[in-house]
Amino acid sequence: MQHQLNQVVNQLNEIILGKEHQIKLALVCLLAKGHLLIEDLPGMGKTTLAHALAQVLGLDFQRIQFTSDLLPADITGSAIYQRSEETFKFHQGPIFTQVILADEVNRATPKSQSALLEAMEEYQVTSEGVSRALPEPFFVIATQNPFHQIGTYPLPESQLDRFLIRVSLGYPEPEVERLLFKGQETRNQIADLQPVLNAQKLIDFQQSVADINTSETLLDYLQALVAATRNSSSWSHGISPRGGLALLKAAKAWAFLDGRDFVLPEDVQAVWSPVVGHRLMTQNVNDVATESPVEALLRSTAIPR
Repeated sequence: MQHQLNQVVNQLNEIILGKEHQIKLALVCLLAKGHLLIEDLPGMGKTTLAHALAQVLGLDFQRIQFTSDLLPADITGSAIYQRSEETFKFHQGPIFTQVILADEVNRATPKSQSALLEAMEEYQVTSEGVSRALPEPFFVIATQNPFHQIGTYPLPESQLDRFLIRVSLGYPEPEVERLLFKGQETRNQIADLQPVLNAQKLIDFQQSVADINTSETLLDYLQALVAATRNSSSWSHGISPRGGLALLKAAKAWAFLDGRDFVLPEDVQAVWSPVVGHRLMTQNVNDVATESPVEALLRSTAIPR
């Protein structure tokens, strides 16, 4: 089990150079049955990471390019009249896959963005009054460009909260960028990646993550962190109960990835900013909390003894 997960990380490290921490967070998000938001400038490797992850895990993959004219039916599918049968037949949209890349999700209108909500939360799509289950496992990786770029629509708080983890890949280190300049185009190697897992094995791993043990002391620490966000004057509101559960699930997945069946405070600390950062709004509700005050709160909250 641990050997297989290490193989996944190692193969992804060969495609996304110098970003092992972000790779582990993406895998943690999937193991915890969450959804991932990657926020960065264009050309940073967001799409490459999503495609490589699906390839290594042996999962079906679809990509949706979000644009201003994208319609909800372009995501979920629609009923089309069949003249020969004189009836309407539902044609599945690209959302019916195991790994879906919602590329540049904040370039679509809020109406189209909302088409993802039911799928992300309920793992089903409802059309013409009929609910249709999505494949298992189901994992949404959404990418978004910085808000200051032209033609973007900020994601509403309700949709941000659907993402378990938010990461940013950032600029590569100079030595890594030099390899790219020398012609080492890793994106072309994705097709050569060998699947390490399959859908059923991943589902088993997700169940094992849910069964990870948490002590009363660990839960005290988690509650102290959640309470600290609610008592702080830095943000317009604190972490919701769903946000607290998201933090616990991510910490369990980090412990599982580390080869343990119990959670340590260090696991909570490792996933703190990626889980909490996009859930805390500053007093100006249009600004997402920066990492600095989030990290400061973590440092100021003592670990119960």
